[in-house]
Amino acid sequence: MIKLIQSKKIKSRKRIINIMKYDNNYHSVYKINYHIVFCVKYRKKVITDKISGRLKEIFLKICPKYKISLIEWEHDIDHIHLLISAAPVTELSKFINAYKSASSRLIKKEFPAIKSKLWKEYFWSRSFLVQSVGEANIETIQKYIQGQGGENEKD
Repeated sequence: MIKLIQSKKIKSRKRIINIMKYDNNYHSVYKINYHIVFCVKYRKKVITDKISGRLKEIFLKICPKYKISLIEWEHDIDHIHLLISAAPVTELSKFINAYKSASSRLIKKEFPAIKSKLWKEYFWSRSFLVQSVGEANIETIQKYIQGQGGENEKD
């Protein structure tokens, strides 16, 4: 497909990639998107706008190491939704483990009141949702994630 477009319209490979909204590296052209949902342990209602903002900061600090980019972020009082873009070499399970461990530790340290609402040392539930998202559905998923903030608890 790229060869056909290249021969008829555009000579520059980079320009084709930009027009088609694909990412690339030295060996591949790709578009890999995931919708991820993380729930608070026991579905406790502890995520406020301030906590969500801090969780997002932690996410943005960790994601470059795993070649992940954040497209969309929204929270409800007991879970967060993310839409991310990843590279073919991304080890998603390792990223999820690193993020959940780091964010759990930092959130409990920075917001000590949360400890009284949760048992043991856990902030996140062990389970999570990962759903691959095709290009045709990305706008629908973005709108869905944006609409998840309806019951947000304000600080």
